Amino acid sequence: MQRHNFSAGPCVLPKEVLQKASEALLDFDNGLSLVEISHRSKSFVDIMEQARALALELLGLEGKGYKALFLQGGSSLQFLMVAQNLLEKKAAYLNTGTWADKAIKEAKIYGDILEVASSKAANYNYIPKGYEIPEDYDYFHCTSNNTIFGTQIKKFPKSPIPMVCDMSSDIFSRTLDYSQFDLIYAGAQKNIGPAGTTLVIVKEDILDKVSRKIPSMLDYKAHIDKSSMFNTPPVFAVYTSMLTMQWLKDLGGIAAIEKENDKKSRLMYSEIDLNPLFKGFAAKEDRSDMNATFTLLNDDLKETFDTMWKEAGINGLDGHRSVGGYRASMYNALSLDSVKALVEVMSELESKA
Repeated sequence: MQRHNFSAGPCVLPKEVLQKASEALLDFDNGLSLVEISHRSKSFVDIMEQARALALELLGLEGKGYKALFLQGGSSLQFLMVAQNLLEKKAAYLNTGTWADKAIKEAKIYGDILEVASSKAANYNYIPKGYEIPEDYDYFHCTSNNTIFGTQIKKFPKSPIPMVCDMSSDIFSRTLDYSQFDLIYAGAQKNIGPAGTTLVIVKEDILDKVSRKIPSMLDYKAHIDKSSMFNTPPVFAVYTSMLTMQWLKDLGGIAAIEKENDKKSRLMYSEIDLNPLFKGFAAKEDRSDMNATFTLLNDDLKETFDTMWKEAGINGLDGHRSVGGYRASMYNALSLDSVKALVEVMSELESKA
């Protein structure tokens, strides 16, 4: 039976990437496994350099003063590192979900934080708009896509100060002018690769502005100076991320995958809106192309629906406890056929009801 993986993360990866990565575990360098060679060997250094270069190439940031890093600690550590490196006195944050809220909590350790807007009172079911970003703050932080609640920023503000963006759940999924951001970070386990590494894209000229002494492991400059090899990197996660980015490049890059993502999200939301048994959670204008959140209006049908989608080979559809209902995560590597399979189950349920 074909499996359709709608898991929110760690999530589906391209089959050809998984095949190549699994082969490297057994034999990467003349009989040696990828995970048993030195990270200082030329074989792995070449992988790291290729991964960093591919990240900048895909985002259109080559030659524009940016550096790509593959770090550890997930986006949760980036909540702290951003503030360590950029926050001198005060910063502005847009609060659009659980992870933005956590980022604010960490930043408050180092300075004054202004929430320019928040949708927390509405359980984060929309993206605030019409807010102002003050010019005398150190930076502005936003979260592009909210995995739990299924919302996504469609139009980014023109920030008068450096703009930092957590793109953990929609990086590489849509065409944007990525040069409008001064720092981007993303946990790998959505559109990049397996859990274990975090991609950071930082414009070098925003660094070295704070007066505090930054511990080496938390200092972006330290990692830049060592070409993202300050400490032993997560070799398997970086290698698999490199394979995924090469897969994306071979498909035609972000512009090509955006067309596929648009097809998937249109199909998914069309069924949610047209099927009287279901209702979407997020405000329509802010719906995420990556994470469709929805509820079943008749609880009496829940057991039947759950049995149906599981028997259809669908995995990872349960919604987050903060929202309930269901969540269909449609990351880059999920095929349109998988979305069709889910829509067919939803339609069949309607015919039975």
